[in-house]
Amino acid sequence: MPSKFLYSLARPALFSLDAEAAHHLTMTGLRRIDSLGFTALITKPAPDPRIVMGITFPNPVGLAAGLDKDGASIDALAALGFGSIEIGTVTPKGQPGNPRPRMFRLPAANAIINRMGFNNGGVDAFVKNVQSSKFYQEGTGVLGLNIGKNAATPIENAADDYLHCLEKVYPYASYVTVNISSPNTKNLRQLQGASELDALLAQLKDAQQRLADQHKRYVPVALKIAPDIDAEQIKTIAAALLRHKMDGVIATNTTITRDAVKGLPHENEAGGLSGAPVFELSNAVVRQLRAELGDSVPIIGVGGILSGADAQTKMAAGAALVQLYSGLIYRGPALIRECANALRKRPLR
Repeated sequence: MPSKFLYSLARPALFSLDAEAAHHLTMTGLRRIDSLGFTALITKPAPDPRIVMGITFPNPVGLAAGLDKDGASIDALAALGFGSIEIGTVTPKGQPGNPRPRMFRLPAANAIINRMGFNNGGVDAFVKNVQSSKFYQEGTGVLGLNIGKNAATPIENAADDYLHCLEKVYPYASYVTVNISSPNTKNLRQLQGASELDALLAQLKDAQQRLADQHKRYVPVALKIAPDIDAEQIKTIAAALLRHKMDGVIATNTTITRDAVKGLPHENEAGGLSGAPVFELSNAVVRQLRAELGDSVPIIGVGGILSGADAQTKMAAGAALVQLYSGLIYRGPALIRECANALRKRPLR
């Protein structure tokens, strides 16, 4: 497969660079390759549509938020064969994020630690990038827009930031994700608490209904949660999702635990740990959410998918769709098709 072969050649050079520098180089290169038409050579998954949140996804394997925070590479990423592209997290105002270095690979564990801190150019620039993409203009794909709060906004005023971003991105999104689970913005995960979450979801649903009336179009809103929550917290979150009739939940973001990377270089770096170490943590949250939610709220499963078998396990835990991020860093674009084939309802002939 061309993409697998090319990535096997490129990976050693990329892994010799600082992780964030390698990320920027990869995204720049991907945009260049796409502009030259070479992404057309990548073998894409055959169609395998799934209807989730009232949206028809061309296949069940999506890109998780975080890889393209500003929406600068939508078309290039879409050309890799994803069933959906989620971009962001975006905040009302542009912000630089946390000081560098802020991203670290742990190859022995197929893991990444990052403390990026919602670095982005702000929601107005974000929307312009979305509007200029062919993916949005042609309207043939599924585009998720992930929103957050600025670091300087007091946590008690967080809802204002989410509502501002929702208003801005609503007309351009297939669905909107509300990120309250990054460990890299101070106190953000506090919004997963019972009273805070209830107040936030109530305001978001009111705004969603108003925007649906205004734009004559209903855009689903999903909540992205952390893996570092116990059974009682999951019950509380599930009850809030049901009470407010949320359209979906994305489980999960990165973990702050380090048990799986003890003794490895960078184990003590602050930030969220992603990749293989979060796989079982995420699966456990997905399983309990499914038990609590039944079929009322669909779950998008994220965390530690590095193979088609991992994608199958995530779906068996209760996910309706899956998303990739760290697995792409370690496996390259070939992982998309591998996962899509593993999840196919009807085997290819």
